[in-house]
Amino acid sequence: MPERKPKKSDTQDFVSEYDIPDNKHNFDRIWALLKEEYPDVKPSLNYSNPLELLVATVLSAQSTDVQINRVTDKLFKKYRTAEDYASADLRELENDLYSTGFYKTKAKNIKTAAQMIVEKYNGEVPKTMEELISLPGVGRKTANIVLARAFGIAEGVAVDTHVKRVSRRLGFTKNSDPAKIEQDLISLARREDLDSISMIFIYHGRKVCQARRPKCKICIVKDLCPSSIIFIGNN
Repeated sequence: MPERKPKKSDTQDFVSEYDIPDNKHNFDRIWALLKEEYPDVKPSLNYSNPLELLVATVLSAQSTDVQINRVTDKLFKKYRTAEDYASADLRELENDLYSTGFYKTKAKNIKTAAQMIVEKYNGEVPKTMEELISLPGVGRKTANIVLARAFGIAEGVAVDTHVKRVSRRLGFTKNSDPAKIEQDLISLARREDLDSISMIFIYHGRKVCQARRPKCKICIVKDLCPSSIIFIGNN
């Protein structure tokens, strides 16, 4: 039992305040319920080819998918190939990406990544984890998304803030490092479910298992979740 009751403002930090019991033995039951609850999850970012997916995913950092889709609606008409990004005027590209946040860094990374794609991969987005993470601005999360959704390659789990939060609250991991969380989830799931886990955990994190005020009372897996008693008891 916890030694102290956190303040209401601490709600988003419950996971770090409490020692959530290991709940890996319930993974299959919880996963089955979540798949049933969210049967039609699809990527939120709009794209029509691997390059567009790569660019959109890089841009999505510290922004919302809705905002990124607004930007890429025009961006993808202006820049159609890796060569277009590679030869783009950096100031102009920064201006095109301004509303995505951190636009200077994103523009530089996208331009440099495009130059590498042109020079090393004949203008085609590479299809391996090692090659993708060698590109500026591309980590394992982005690489996993591109591999799974552009090429159908189930390499791992894309771990964002929602996946991290949901995984820890459900007792599937005690780690805070995304790479370690990914490995914990890989050890529990079937390979063909790895990309779906990311999308479904994100949906569940946005809709129900929210950071500050999780809606445990309406959660489909509350009876199997070791965190629900904590949250329900403090709401």
